[in-house]
Amino acid sequence: MDDEGVKRRAGPRFHGRIEGTSRLCAQPGCEQPGEFRAPAIGGARASFDGPGEYRFLCLDHVRAFNSGYNFFAGMSPDEIETQQTPYAGWERETRAFSPRRGDVPRWADFVDPLDAIGAKFARAAERERKDGRELSEGDRKALKVLGLDKDADRRALRTRYAELVRRFHPDRNGGDRSHEKALQDVISAYTQLKARPAFA
Repeated sequence: MDDEGVKRRAGPRFHGRIEGTSRLCAQPGCEQPGEFRAPAIGGARASFDGPGEYRFLCLDHVRAFNSGYNFFAGMSPDEIETQQTPYAGWERETRAFSPRRGDVPRWADFVDPLDAIGAKFARAAERERKDGRELSEGDRKALKVLGLDKDADRRALRTRYAELVRRFHPDRNGGDRSHEKALQDVISAYTQLKARPAFA
């Protein structure tokens, strides 16, 4: 091999190469550096939830390992068929699309992954205003306090605010102060929303 070939072989051009270690190839009798990680013979330990321990091989031996690797080794014909179905794994419980539970569909609610993705975007579309102006979660909560839907405009906001103030204000209820908390919530919601771009 010429000097250029040696430089190419020694360089970090191969994906997965772990350089700078003093390990030798785990293949018995091989004196080359063990720079490529491969699963241990026998696979994962019974008590270990993961790929198991690794062994480190030289480039030639990791290539030989990869060419002989069989994902389906040890599986029954039924298990192989299950692994080969287009939806393999989708029937298992998985984490929701987002940490905010209840806000988005869960993968486990669907058999077909395309249905799950479609449901996610359908819910997102339901949350958008017709005019395209964005609402924060705080805005949505404030609208709920006022009993307005997401597409309410500034005029609807003012009308609803005036209506609720008349309903809850003690001066309109013979001095009854039992609705003060509701009145404060209405004033707070209106104050927040009237300053938002969606209601400009």
